[in-house]
Amino acid sequence: MILLLAILALLCTDAVTAAKIPGPSPYAAVDARNAGAEFDNLPGFTRSRYARDHALITPESRVYTGLFGWRETNAAWFVTPAMAGGPTFSMYQALMRPGASSGMPLPGTWRFVFVMDGKISVQDDLELTDGGGAASGRYNDLTHGHFAYFPADHRHKITSSEGASLLIYEKKYVPPTGGVAEAIGPNPPTPRFLVGYTDDLPNIETPGEVFGLKKLLPQSLEWDVNFHVMDFNPGEHLYVKEIHYNQHGLMLLEGKGVYRLGDDWYSVQAGDVIWMAPYVTQWYAALGYKRSRYIILKDTNRDPINTNTP
Repeated sequence: MILLLAILALLCTDAVTAAKIPGPSPYAAVDARNAGAEFDNLPGFTRSRYARDHALITPESRVYTGLFGWRETNAAWFVTPAMAGGPTFSMYQALMRPGASSGMPLPGTWRFVFVMDGKISVQDDLELTDGGGAASGRYNDLTHGHFAYFPADHRHKITSSEGASLLIYEKKYVPPTGGVAEAIGPNPPTPRFLVGYTDDLPNIETPGEVFGLKKLLPQSLEWDVNFHVMDFNPGEHLYVKEIHYNQHGLMLLEGKGVYRLGDDWYSVQAGDVIWMAPYVTQWYAALGYKRSRYIILKDTNRDPINTNTP
């Protein structure tokens, strides 16, 4: 009997010891929030949403194809006039492989390029036409945060020897009419080729608001568009719950937060793209532990009754 009890005690001790040996837990997924939930590869799941007056397009929904006229480049189209609500611009991401080069946009169309990653070189009309020289329009080593605006029908070429990720907007140029044309006067100027770096620009005062605002293009009346870079510290938000005729194409470059679009509320993070039709209710609040930064298209300086713009 004593021997039997000893054997049983030994077996119980081994069982307890074995139970304490660490190993993978079948319930580890319940603690995923402690490391940050990851939804990229969850079957069938996407945060993307397409509605009549807005869209949220998240990275897991992007479809890449070849890009017309470009070499060694694929693109994911975020916004085009094919969408319900009739946006009058296109917005896409271009992924340039080493040795890639650009094509030209359609006649009458301007192009705005924002560098998100990698490195590009830009040649403008002057160099392509005159063969270069001291006054040539070549800009090398444009990296993240640099941008370039090419007026409609302005010859140019974008190349990348190392590869690059670009956010690109294109839109038919709308000439000034009505009161805007009268304010400019006879022989109005036209938008010019421009290259810049976001953080070289000063913040512009925004009375009643708390966010930082940079306008990447000049504010004179010949320009029919501008691009705003807006910075929010955690906890900051738009004061105005905006409803207006301007259309928007937005990419969140840094941070995360909550965006209201119409009657819907969306959790958003860096890499997300938002399209906003005219008159959709819009509001943003930044969350997390670091700033939010987004870039947003805003058509401007044109009478909204013009049929070429909402």
